[in-house]
Amino acid sequence: MDRERPHDRNARFQGRRIYLTGAASGIGLATARLLAEGGAALALVDLDHAGLERAAAETGGRPFVADLRDGAAIDGSVAAAAAALGGLDGVINCAGVGHGARLETLEPAEWERVLAVNLSAPYRVCRAALPWLQGQADASIVNVASGMALLPTGPGVSAYAASKGGLISFTKALAAELAPQIRANVVCPGLASTPMTAGLLQGHSSGDPPPPFLAQYALKRAADATEVAQAIAFLSSREASYITGVVLAADGGRTFH
Repeated sequence: MDRERPHDRNARFQGRRIYLTGAASGIGLATARLLAEGGAALALVDLDHAGLERAAAETGGRPFVADLRDGAAIDGSVAAAAAALGGLDGVINCAGVGHGARLETLEPAEWERVLAVNLSAPYRVCRAALPWLQGQADASIVNVASGMALLPTGPGVSAYAASKGGLISFTKALAAELAPQIRANVVCPGLASTPMTAGLLQGHSSGDPPPPFLAQYALKRAADATEVAQAIAFLSSREASYITGVVLAADGGRTFH
């Protein structure tokens, strides 16, 4: 590959085959749209069958329904995706679940559910995809963690922050272990307008004074999902060919200090 030649941004993912979890809505769907616009062939993975079908129709991706708490289902979806796309060049683990409970009310089953989806599933996806990523030019992994992993906001986020903090460390370890063949990076979003945060942002419009939780952000607003997706797409692209092991906070300036 000619590292010095600028790439056509309208075709920057041409020939790329990417496995993307959480693709039915929110940041995952926004990422799928950007990748599809750039010419990527996509394996779209989610538990939301109806949302996944809509995402596939919009982006031309192949839909794969999978429960990310089920390791066998993950292994099967990765193998099926690689077969459908003729291999894999990239993985994006965007799926995640949140939970708010103080330690005294945080049940073990809920702790295990959050870690299963947010940390164990990316491990299982990366492990299953490794045989296809190895030997591919510009192979990449992007895991989506959270600004909560860098700076928890307060009580009630211990399971979520722990799972996303573990994902950061896991990805850094991958970057060292899989180099120079495969790049691995992390994006840490701040609060974004997605179905997961709809209840928190309900009733707030752009002309209103920022609520207290948004006052912590230098930009004083939540992100549009596409703004976070741009960061994920960049780290998945050939434009980031000399970047691995980074933790990119796309969080409106909440954690920069």
